[in-house]
Amino acid sequence: MTGSIRRARGASDALQTLVDALAAELGRSVVIDDELVRMICTSRHYGDEDPVRIHTLLQGLAGTEAIRHVLAQGVMQWPRPGFLAGRDDLGLLPRYCVPLRERGHLLGVLMVVAPNGRLTETETAAIEEATPGVAAQLYADRMAADEASRRQGRLLEGLLGSDGMERTTARGLLIDQGLLLDRAHCVVSTVRVAAPALPPGQVAAALRGALEALVHTRTARGLLSVGADRAVLLQTFECEPRPEELAAQSRGALGALEAFLGDRACAVVGIGGRRAGLADAWISADQSRVAAAAARRLTHLERVGDWETLGEFAVLMQLPEHALNESLVPQPLRRLLEGPATQRLEETLRCFLENGGSAPRTAEALNLHRTSLYYRLRQIQQITGLDLDSGANRLLLHLGLRIRDLVAGSAPAPLSTP
Repeated sequence: MTGSIRRARGASDALQTLVDALAAELGRSVVIDDELVRMICTSRHYGDEDPVRIHTLLQGLAGTEAIRHVLAQGVMQWPRPGFLAGRDDLGLLPRYCVPLRERGHLLGVLMVVAPNGRLTETETAAIEEATPGVAAQLYADRMAADEASRRQGRLLEGLLGSDGMERTTARGLLIDQGLLLDRAHCVVSTVRVAAPALPPGQVAAALRGALEALVHTRTARGLLSVGADRAVLLQTFECEPRPEELAAQSRGALGALEAFLGDRACAVVGIGGRRAGLADAWISADQSRVAAAAARRLTHLERVGDWETLGEFAVLMQLPEHALNESLVPQPLRRLLEGPATQRLEETLRCFLENGGSAPRTAEALNLHRTSLYYRLRQIQQITGLDLDSGANRLLLHLGLRIRDLVAGSAPAPLSTP
């Protein structure tokens, strides 16, 4: 098995040497996983491989259910080493797990495959002796990788920021350093996570784990910046990406976040508009933030907002957060919504407005006789006091319904301000 197969995520030669030496001494397979159960490096097999290990070697991480199982056992929070029970249904053999910490940082876990769920005292002593060196080297690798990531993140923030000169400088540096190509199309996605109960750093690690694979795909090249509760992903494409392609990758990222964080977190994705080249990437970034805010408020978006399909919501979502409340709903519309037969009349008004004020199309859509439709429209006019033949009145009511959708669509999760 080659070193390139046995190493991932920037593991150093020094770390691989330590893992190989421990595995050879034990005569057992050893793996180092990060805090999300993603493989950092692993030894060769010793005849103790199981389906989970094979899947990890092929894919770089265990299957979703195996990840959920390991994280659900709280392995990363164990105060001392212990055995993780096997799961036949997952193809998981028992493992001896040692959480790896250095200078107060949780770095991951060292796992030794133990098919019968036991190790000798000599074996546990060898693991205990090797652990400090492994943790120290893993910490050094992590610090080096984090510094490189921070430098890239600062450049990406400059590229997507509000200062035109800073954007130009950042764009030149990113291209000169080979970090980005100024391809024909670009799009920025913003991912936000609300998870107040999770330990510091866990959300950022999950965001990186969920989005790293999208930096280099079959069709895209990009850059990622991760913060405490949000991430920004810039992707460039030779051919304009299809909406369904971007939606699929966003839902994949949400699925990964759910696997890493469980049901204690609520994540949304906002996809910015497609722009021509890096010079306009900042516009897509602004739009992606608006789309993410819409994804939090509108349940029908199912946590993925795309600027190019938001329509009038793209404008309304740029109102200040504190202003998006019931007070923005026009008084005539509130009278209608608070009166008798609310649901029937609201449905009629909404359909009438969606069909451009066309009575024939509205009657057909509602499967309603025109006489009944005209009766309902007269009721609406009487209650609201507005003439529906007026384009301005129809616009007022239509915007009022859209604002009500935003207010009632879903309670926004508490997130820190940008």
